[in-house]
Amino acid sequence: MRRRRRVLTASTTRAQKFRALRGLGVLGGVAGLLVALLVLPTACTAGVNARDSARWFDSVPADLDTSGVPQRSRILAADGSTLATFFYQNRVDVPLDGIAPIARKAVVAIEDSRFYEHGAIDAQGTLRALVSDLGNGEVTQGGSGITQQYVKNLLLTQADSTAERNAAKEISAARKIRELRYAVAVEQRYSKDEILRRYLNIAYYGAGAYGIEAASRRYFSKHASQLNLAEAALLAGVVRYPFAYDPTRHPEAARKRRDTVLQRMADLGYITQDTAAAAERQPVRLKVQDVKSGCVTSTAPFFCDYVQREILANPVFGATSGDREKLLKRGGLTIRTTLDRRAQKAAQRAVDDAVPARNSAHKAAAEAMVEPGSGRIKAMVVDRRLGSDKVRGKTWINFAADADHGSSIGMQAGSTFKAFTLAAALDQGLPFGTRLMAPKEFTPVGYRDCKGRRVGDASASLHNAGDGEGGKPFSIVTGTQHSVNTFFLALEKKVGLCPTVKMAEKLGMRQATGAPLQQYPSFTLGINQVSPVRLAAAYAAFGARGRYCSPIAITQITNAAGHRLKVPSAHCEQALDRETADAVNYVLRGVLTKGTAAGQGIGRPAAGKTGTVDNFSAAWFAGYTPDLASAVWVGDPRGGYKHPMSDLCMDGRCYGPVYGATIPAPIWHQSMVGALAGTPASSFVRPPSRFFSKGSGEETAKPPDVRGMKVADAAAKLRGAGFKVRVGAPVKSDYPKGTVAEVSPSSAQPGGTVTLRPSKGPGKGAGGPKRRDEAGGPRHGIPG
Repeated sequence: MRRRRRVLTASTTRAQKFRALRGLGVLGGVAGLLVALLVLPTACTAGVNARDSARWFDSVPADLDTSGVPQRSRILAADGSTLATFFYQNRVDVPLDGIAPIARKAVVAIEDSRFYEHGAIDAQGTLRALVSDLGNGEVTQGGSGITQQYVKNLLLTQADSTAERNAAKEISAARKIRELRYAVAVEQRYSKDEILRRYLNIAYYGAGAYGIEAASRRYFSKHASQLNLAEAALLAGVVRYPFAYDPTRHPEAARKRRDTVLQRMADLGYITQDTAAAAERQPVRLKVQDVKSGCVTSTAPFFCDYVQREILANPVFGATSGDREKLLKRGGLTIRTTLDRRAQKAAQRAVDDAVPARNSAHKAAAEAMVEPGSGRIKAMVVDRRLGSDKVRGKTWINFAADADHGSSIGMQAGSTFKAFTLAAALDQGLPFGTRLMAPKEFTPVGYRDCKGRRVGDASASLHNAGDGEGGKPFSIVTGTQHSVNTFFLALEKKVGLCPTVKMAEKLGMRQATGAPLQQYPSFTLGINQVSPVRLAAAYAAFGARGRYCSPIAITQITNAAGHRLKVPSAHCEQALDRETADAVNYVLRGVLTKGTAAGQGIGRPAAGKTGTVDNFSAAWFAGYTPDLASAVWVGDPRGGYKHPMSDLCMDGRCYGPVYGATIPAPIWHQSMVGALAGTPASSFVRPPSRFFSKGSGEETAKPPDVRGMKVADAAAKLRGAGFKVRVGAPVKSDYPKGTVAEVSPSSAQPGGTVTLRPSKGPGKGAGGPKRRDEAGGPRHGIPG
C-alpha cells in the first residue's frame, strides 16, 4: 500500500511551512467557491442572489475573444516556393481532419480521458489541479481538462503586455475562476471536436513549435495528418512539460513519457496491449526540420527584407507600426511575391562572381531587375549577406533599394541620368541627326530650375569623363554612344533643365531618401543619389514603350482565414509617348553595339547606358530588353570619394580605373543572359521617320583605299585616319600575296574598326595580273 505524502515534516523549513499554510488557506477559499460554482448552474433554484450568480457564471463573458491564435506568415516566390517565414510563435493552424485520428486519441488519453463525457468543468480534475498548483506555489498540473487548458493557452497567447502575461499565469483564485468561467462559455459556443482542434493548434510542443502541425513538421518533417502511433504518443506526451520532454534536448525523458502515453491508451482500450508494447519497442526516430523566422536565412535575403519593410512601413497594412508587425508575425499571412527564382539566381551569381562578399578591396555591388509593363521586381541582390555590418561580408543595408525599404541613402547615378535628357530631347521632337558642339570644357550658366530660378555657376568648369570625348560636334546618337558630358550639358540647356527633371520624375525617379531630385546643370551627369530598383523601373518604362509602373514586390496577400488583403499597386501609366520611347530605344541600343558598352550585347535586342560617377567613386550600368530591365551599381560602402575605384585591384584582378563598362556592364550581361534563358526574344519597334529627318545620326566615313598595299603599311594609314584595325583571314585574290585584298566595311564611323584581309595570291587557273582600267591604273574602288 502506497504511503501518503506528508505535507509537513520535522525537516520542513519555515518558508515551506508558510507557503503550504498559505496555499491551504487559499485552497480552502477557492475550493469552497469552486464547489459553489459547480453546483450553481443546476442546483440554485431559489434566491435572487443565487440566481444572479448562476447567470453570471453561465453567461458568455464580453471580453472572451476566440477569433484566432498567432500563426506564422510566409513569403513566397512567384513559383510558390517559400522564401522566408515570420512568427512570434511557429504555428500552422490545421482543421481537425488535418490531424491523424491516432494523434487526437493520444492527446485525449493522456490529457483528459473523460473529455467527451464531462461538461466544461471536470470537478475531480480541477480540484486535483488546484491542490497541486497552490500547494507548490507554481503551475504543476496545467489547466486540468482540455477545455480549461485551451482557455489558459488562449489567454496567454493573446496577452500583449508583460502585465497581461503575468495575469494569465498568476497563481490566484481570481485567475482560476476566470478560466473556469471562460471554459463554460467555450463549451457553450463550440462542439467538443472544435474545442479539441483549437487546443491541438494552440498547445506548445517545445523547440519553438506551437500547435501539432508545426510540432509534427519540426520533429518529424511531416504533416500532422501523417503521424503514426509512436510519433503521436511522443507529441501527446510533450504537451504537459514541453521543456522537460523536448525530444531534441531530452530524448530519454521523451521516450519514457511516450511509453506512458502508450500505456494509458492501452488502459483506456484505444489500442491493444500488444500494439502498445510494439510501439514502445520502437526507438524515437526524429527528422528535425529547423524553421527560422525572418530573412537572414532566406535564399533571397535582400528581396525578402524589401517585402518585410514594405509591410512594416506601409499604412495599408495597419495604422501603427505595432499593428503592422503583429499582422506580419501573428496574422498567418501568405504573401505571394514577384520574385523569379531563375532571375534571382542568375543575378546573385553574376554579382558574387564579379564582386565577392569578402573581397580584398571592400567594394560592394547591387542589382535590381524589373519587368517592363508591370513593375514587378524579378530579382534583387547585394553581394553581401544579410546581417550585422560588424561581420565582414555582411550588411543590414539593402544597396539595391531606397531608404524606406533598405536603409540606403542611395548612390550618385552618373551618366545613367543622360537617358532622361535624351528622352526629353526626343519628346520635344529633336531628330537623331540634331548636332551640338561639345566643347572640351563647359561653363554651366543659362539654366533655370522648375521654379524659374537661375541655377549654375559661372566660375565652374565641367569637362568630359575618361570614357567620353569633346572638342567637336556630336549628334544625339553619337553623343549618347560616346557618353559625352559636354554634349549632354549642351543638350540639357537646349531642352531645358526643368523638362529634363520632369521627364525623370514621370519615370519614377526620386532620391533614395525620398527627397525630390536636385535641380542643377549637372543633373544630366547624375548628381542625384538613387537606388538600383528605382533606376531599373525607369529604364523598364523605355522597354515598355513609355509605360511606367512603380516597382512592386507583392502580388497577393491572404490572411489565415483565406481573405485577401489590399496590396500596393504599381499605378502603371503612359509616362512617355510610345513613339518617343521607341526613339530612345533606338539610340540606347547603339551603346551596346558601338558605344561605351560595345561588346556587352546579350544575343537579343537590348539597350542601355553606362554610368561613371565623378572621380571613379562609383560605376553603373542600366540596361533592358522589352522583357526585362536591370540596373547594376558597384562602389564602396565606406564612401566612394574616400575610396575611389581609380586604380582598382580586387582579389588578384586589377582593372585600373573602373567605368560603367568595366564591372557593372559585365554583371548586367551575365545576369540578363541567365535570367532570360529560355525566354523568346522580343524586338523593339522602329521609331517613326520623323526622327530620321536629319539622317540616322550616325557619323560614317570612307576609309582610305589601301588595297594592294602591304598589310603593315595599310594598317598604319588607316590608324592615321582615325580607324581601328583588325586583320582577318587571308583570301585568294589577284592581288600579290601578302598585300591587302579586301577592306570592310566600305564606310565606318570615325574610331570604328576596319577589317583587312590579306591576299593568298591568285588561285589555280587565275587569269594573270589584275585588270586595269582604261587609264592604266589599278582598280581601287571599294566594293559596296
